[in-house]
Amino acid sequence: MTPEDLTRLFVERSNAGDAAGVAALYEENAVMAYPPGSHTTGRQAIQALWTKVLSHNPHFTPEPPLPTLIADDIALTSTPPTDGTGARAQVVRRQPDGSWLRLLDQPEFTPPPS
Repeated sequence: MTPEDLTRLFVERSNAGDAAGVAALYEENAVMAYPPGSHTTGRQAIQALWTKVLSHNPHFTPEPPLPTLIADDIALTSTPPTDGTGARAQVVRRQPDGSWLRLLDQPEFTPPPS
């Protein structure tokens, strides 16, 4: 698995309604900046959040990844939202088995108006 695979897996698992599968993409103590204006901390809380979100049957569209920055076992991944506003960014860490998991997730960020 590469860092970029996490976004694809997130979309696939979300569209399948698999909150446990989405949460499995995160480290045990990961932090997600969602819902907007707050933080969700820990895999268990992330799973509870996605159980609630996915109960409304949203549909996610894959977004092309921007170039990934990798330094040793840490990577920064990002995608531009399809609506052209803001950004999405994640810090991911390589696990002992070679896979990658999200450590920090900023799924929605809209810069303030200038």
